[in-house]
Amino acid sequence: MSSTKRRLRAAWGRRALALAALTAFTALTALSALTAQEVRAVQAEPPAPLTLGALLPLSGPNAEYGQTFGSGADLAVAHVNADKLLKEPLALRYEDSQALPMQGVLGMNKLVNVYETPFVLTGFTGVSKAIAPLARRSKTVAVNGGGVGPDLAQLGPYFWNVIPLANSEVRAIVPYLVTQKHLKRFVLIYVDDPLGQSINQELAQDLPPAGGQLVSSFAVPAAAQQFGGVVARVRDARPDLIFIASYGAQQSQIVKQLRDNGVNQQLASYSAFSIPAINALPEAKGALYTTQRFDWNAPDKLTQRFVADYRAKYGRKPTAYAANYYNAVRLFAMLAARLEAQGEPVTGANLLAARNAMQHFDLVGGSVSFDANGTVRAPIQINEIDGAGGTVVSTTQ
Repeated sequence: MSSTKRRLRAAWGRRALALAALTAFTALTALSALTAQEVRAVQAEPPAPLTLGALLPLSGPNAEYGQTFGSGADLAVAHVNADKLLKEPLALRYEDSQALPMQGVLGMNKLVNVYETPFVLTGFTGVSKAIAPLARRSKTVAVNGGGVGPDLAQLGPYFWNVIPLANSEVRAIVPYLVTQKHLKRFVLIYVDDPLGQSINQELAQDLPPAGGQLVSSFAVPAAAQQFGGVVARVRDARPDLIFIASYGAQQSQIVKQLRDNGVNQQLASYSAFSIPAINALPEAKGALYTTQRFDWNAPDKLTQRFVADYRAKYGRKPTAYAANYYNAVRLFAMLAARLEAQGEPVTGANLLAARNAMQHFDLVGGSVSFDANGTVRAPIQINEIDGAGGTVVSTTQ
């Protein structure tokens, strides 16, 4: 081979090598650029939300309670996210309990096993008792802000109540009714379920020492809407006061049918009267009922913000129920923020440990603490329905 051919082949070899190197460099550069873009895209993605469960009645005759409960919870989520209290956004996953135990169990199973929520909002005594075993087994915190059956205090460490229970409410209102309103002869109309039965027992126990008397008690089925026979028997008993232990559409019908049939004695109830439908019912005007004490004019910034933003969002005065579920979500945020600061995962077991460690919590209505059984310690107020959101007539510690 001539020297010219050798030089030409060598030149072509160097050019091929250079071209290969350039191709490899270009490919590597493109790959590096793509990887950087992908990294930036991943970094730009928002963190996955931290999801809470909300097992509330969204349909059926008690859907108004679910709407009221959810109004407070939704506002709390908005405030937690606006304030960036947690490292990730907070979200609520709703499941419809219909206020029925069986539906409650189905919804709770979904929240625990599918969505793996560490904290579930619930309400209604029957639903709460039905889901408590699953909460305990799965170490999921279930928080009740609406049911008031006294036995809800005995459902284990993973079941908490941010509402005083019926025994506390009855003990608060009985002395006021007997000694200050001078009403001694009581008749009770109660729904025949664990809640109604517990109020029947509590009134029978508390009235005699206070100087009152439970003249008669009338149980009604949970699905009943016609009460002509019961109203006639109430009239015959000639009470000073009629205590109603029901909820939802049924309690509205009881009130209306009493008044429509000329039974005009004083009415009283527990916190189930704390819904817009009852407060707007003309026949319910003047009725007395108990709730956890909330001073909507309190000077603390948390309460002022809650009241102002609730009015702005929903166009009405908040209720005790709305405040309870706002507080339940805020309680979670406080506990979860503590766990995140400590580098601990947000699990039901860790939330329980954090609650036991913190003890006191600044919530709407003031600072609260929990008894060992997971029930909030809070004063109770007695309210009178006036058609304009209610008036507080007395408070107890």
